[in-house]
Amino acid sequence: MNTNVNLAAPIGVLAFLGTGLLILVAALGLVVSLIMRKLRFAKIVRLAMLVIAGAYLAAILAFSLAGHEKILARGEEKHFCEIDCHLAYSIANVRQTKTLGNAPNPSTAQSVYTIVTIKTRFDETTIAPWRGNGLLYPNSRVLTLVDERGSRYAPSAQTGTPLTTPLRPGESYATDVAFDLPSDVKASTLLINEGEWVTHFVIGHENSPLHKKTSFQIDLPATPLVRCDRYPQLWGTTLSQARCEQHQPVGYSQVIQSAGADGPARRSVEHWLDATRNQ
Repeated sequence: MNTNVNLAAPIGVLAFLGTGLLILVAALGLVVSLIMRKLRFAKIVRLAMLVIAGAYLAAILAFSLAGHEKILARGEEKHFCEIDCHLAYSIANVRQTKTLGNAPNPSTAQSVYTIVTIKTRFDETTIAPWRGNGLLYPNSRVLTLVDERGSRYAPSAQTGTPLTTPLRPGESYATDVAFDLPSDVKASTLLINEGEWVTHFVIGHENSPLHKKTSFQIDLPATPLVRCDRYPQLWGTTLSQARCEQHQPVGYSQVIQSAGADGPARRSVEHWLDATRNQ
């Protein structure tokens, strides 16, 4: 099972809470010893606090360095471990388009929108026997797409069911997330991780310092890109479904095929292109 932790979530949470409690008690003891001018005892308490904090930091680094980088293929799931259950995420689909939304106010990408469909599933096989069928409210999620050059991209838009929507055991939903990528990007990975700051201090959590990540491979469409800047009128109507990239020569018949034009529409496009080419 691919998870966002390499230490069981209940153990990591208990270690965090227990260490925090010890440091709090030690801090109170330090304050009391200073008020009562017991300097020797205060020195011992300070040393104990340093030992506790150092041991906890060492444990965080040990589990971080023991982790492994993973890249999951489409359909493979990454499980987010809660205290008594798991949420599983996977990539259901990837597609590209130049615009989002409908007229009269569509959103146009600077290059091309890559839309990733993320499936969220509440894995009912991972719940504790006492949990029941109650709703689970997911924590916030941070999505980052990284291309082959190491450039990082945040989402430009999200549609469908929000990733923080609560769900019951066995339920699932899909979310479309759009990223505005340069048209020459050939490969990328998507990192989904928790947005809560406290997770950076949990032993074994992938948000902890130096911890390796589990990401998803994003397979970009391999269909050839066509130029859309030569015939702007045609692009806005007949060829709206073709992918767009400048400076890549494509034959007219391929442009028509990419647009999905057929029958009378195809003959009309062919006649218009031939007339334009002969000018």
